[in-house]
Amino acid sequence: MQNQIDIDAIKINFDASGLWVLNIAIGIIMFGVALGISVDDFKRLFKNPKILFVGVLSQFILLPLFTFLAILIIEPHPSFALGMMMIAACPGGNVSNFFSKMAGGNAALSVSLTAFATLICIFMTPFNLHFWGSLYEPTNAILETVELNWVSLLKLVSLILGIPLFFGMLIKHYHSEMAGKIEKVLKPLSMLVFIALIFVAFSQNLEVFVNHIHHVIFLVIFHNIFAFILGFYTAKSFGLNKKDTRTIAMETGIQNGGLGLLLIFGFFDGLGGMALLAAFWGIWDVFSGILLATYWGKKNSIKEA
Repeated sequence: MQNQIDIDAIKINFDASGLWVLNIAIGIIMFGVALGISVDDFKRLFKNPKILFVGVLSQFILLPLFTFLAILIIEPHPSFALGMMMIAACPGGNVSNFFSKMAGGNAALSVSLTAFATLICIFMTPFNLHFWGSLYEPTNAILETVELNWVSLLKLVSLILGIPLFFGMLIKHYHSEMAGKIEKVLKPLSMLVFIALIFVAFSQNLEVFVNHIHHVIFLVIFHNIFAFILGFYTAKSFGLNKKDTRTIAMETGIQNGGLGLLLIFGFFDGLGGMALLAAFWGIWDVFSGILLATYWGKKNSIKEA
């Protein structure tokens, strides 16, 4: 294994303008998702507290906990370990709604869980990162070297996710027809911008990825598959039906790597190991989500036929 200085000296080229574009892209994606969310979605969740409990348990409690336990066993490089904790602390990625529908899951539940997860992640993401990161000595050493202001972290997450969610739901509530028209255009467009941004960043850092991707590829794939399995069997153990089980699996396995990258560049000065892991996660979980959603979707079609 390379020493800490070598790994953390890796620099991913992502300048201030690129960071602003990423920030705006995530905000627009969240706004597009929020245009399809109504107060009824939250009421539906609260009428079925079991599903709400399982979704929160799987995504915000069990995933960070088991990520921490996996780190204790694997003992990855400290900045990779903190990158895994960052990903586990983030809410589900917005593409989980699309993948849930594609997989024959409960699309309405997916949207409702995304909305609720976005609300509580404003507090849970900073808390989980700080709590689990502080418990592991190598990652705690990194946290102590950076100015990780919990309040500033809270403000940034609120700005990126909370404000677009609020205004999107407001438009949906008072101008539902207009919200529907905007959503049809904005949702696919914002996703294309986000994916294009990831691949532009990838192409600009091709040499870095080629030279160092082997350090994180197995960690990311293992972590991602583990998250899917954790979500699936957590839902199954609580007796949820097949549609809801697939939805919980998608919500747990598809994490918001874009938000993770923003926080890494905003608070950790693009720390090499963390940024490399989060950047590859952002690419990989789109690929793995498509594969799993296609597989489940085909199983559904065969069963219906």
